[in-house]
Amino acid sequence: MSVINEKFYEDLKAWPFIEAIKIINKFGGFENFRKPKKEYVIFETGYGPSGLPHIGTFAEVLRTTMVQHAFNSLIHCKTKLITFSDDMDGLRKIPENVPNKKMLQQYLGKPLTSVPDPFEKFESFGDHNNAKLRSFLDKFNFNYEFISSTEKYKSGSFDMILKKILENYEKINLVVKPTLRSERQQTYSPFLPISPLTGDVLQVKIDEYRPTSNSIVFTDPSNNKKTEVEITKGNCKLQWKVDWAMRWIALEVDYEMCGKDLTESVDLASKICQIMKAKPPINLIYEMFLDENGEKISKSIGNGISVDEWLRYASQESLSLFMFQKPKSARKLFFDVIPKSVDEYLSFLSKISLEELPNKYNNPIWHIHKGIPPKPESEINFNSLMNLVNICNSTDKKVIWGFLKEYDKSLKPNNSPILDNLIDHAINYYIDFVIPKKKYLLVNNENKHIFQDLLNLLKNMKETSTSEQIQSEIYEIGKKHHFSNLRNFFKLIYQVLLGQEQGPRLGSFVKLYGKNNTCLLLEKVLKGKNLFN
Repeated sequence: MSVINEKFYEDLKAWPFIEAIKIINKFGGFENFRKPKKEYVIFETGYGPSGLPHIGTFAEVLRTTMVQHAFNSLIHCKTKLITFSDDMDGLRKIPENVPNKKMLQQYLGKPLTSVPDPFEKFESFGDHNNAKLRSFLDKFNFNYEFISSTEKYKSGSFDMILKKILENYEKINLVVKPTLRSERQQTYSPFLPISPLTGDVLQVKIDEYRPTSNSIVFTDPSNNKKTEVEITKGNCKLQWKVDWAMRWIALEVDYEMCGKDLTESVDLASKICQIMKAKPPINLIYEMFLDENGEKISKSIGNGISVDEWLRYASQESLSLFMFQKPKSARKLFFDVIPKSVDEYLSFLSKISLEELPNKYNNPIWHIHKGIPPKPESEINFNSLMNLVNICNSTDKKVIWGFLKEYDKSLKPNNSPILDNLIDHAINYYIDFVIPKKKYLLVNNENKHIFQDLLNLLKNMKETSTSEQIQSEIYEIGKKHHFSNLRNFFKLIYQVLLGQEQGPRLGSFVKLYGKNNTCLLLEKVLKGKNLFN
């Protein structure tokens, strides 16, 4: 029995549900659902272990698990998530962020699991990066089964499919070759033999295909001699697009998503599956992340943001929300998006407890927390906290908590874990991004009367005044001093009090920071003091 009542099915608009329903339809739909013979619906994510796991790895696994959870909520059928490492791929270039680069030079072209670990911690470089991947996924409590390409090839698990590919190599070539450059077409083959002499993964022309002996013949560049090898038990690896199709068939994969840069690969791998009389999995093609200049994020260029960097300034849940939103749209991923994502997460969290079904199911929070969201703790958002840290000019967490307790006596670190973590993140963001950019204006004779009016307003205002009432009265001061554009009025206040050109709604800020504390700030600036010192 599904978690979600069938009467809500037509109202499920969140993209993980849309993807899950595609999988259900693949097996006959809700009314005629037929479980696969293997008893599981298989979800797969792939990983190239030539480098360390990164934010794109997190995004792909997270999004896949969201679809998996949506599927589990709609239909009664076991599921499994596979994380596949293409660790039999040849080492093509030396990564910049590893030690012992000279040592690695002699292993170029060899399978990653045959290359010594430059960090000298594991049996091979492939094993090292696979361990990093598993540690990375375990850190976020993903439930997955890890599969090594090397282990599968060498154990013979792929042999049956490899033989079928050998039998159909001409049909496969007819599909793949038209997508290649003319010079590449001359040497292309689905098979990459492993040299018996050097152990290199060879990209060479195949002279003969011998399905009757399950072998191929090629000229080994290490001795320039004709060489025959069996294609089974790890003696050969498949070219990427064919390898992907083979993996789908051998592991009976039902769902896999990938980046837009692999659109052609998905198309070709699907056609290869059809040649092999197999059904390709359901695919979601997601858009790539961009940097602040609109350029594609690249690991080698280093123009992106890492998971650890995000988690210094915000929660894992806020990162999950960013990954949840609009997977088919290109989005800028840089430090400035973090505060907005945190406050969007808090906003969705506050809404879900008030929403009726089925709206709860379409709220991102339901997918981020697998249907069991935490309770909202406070109306204080991340932007307000960052402004509080800013105006306090303090990196002492106890100082910030002191102000929060004045604002709401029910708030305490031990019963407000979300808020407590937000303070840590706000302080880190303040240290790294706000302090270096602070440029305070001093009050002068031309604007002194403006700040004196603000001080008088707050001194005479009742403690019970709402943030909206305070905001309205502050507006009136701006009008009184004949600002043609009130933005310039607020910009002046922000530059004097915060050392920046933009800031919070002042009414909300006064309520959080406290009327008396705000008055003390105004008295200081009226005396010509720089608040940053």
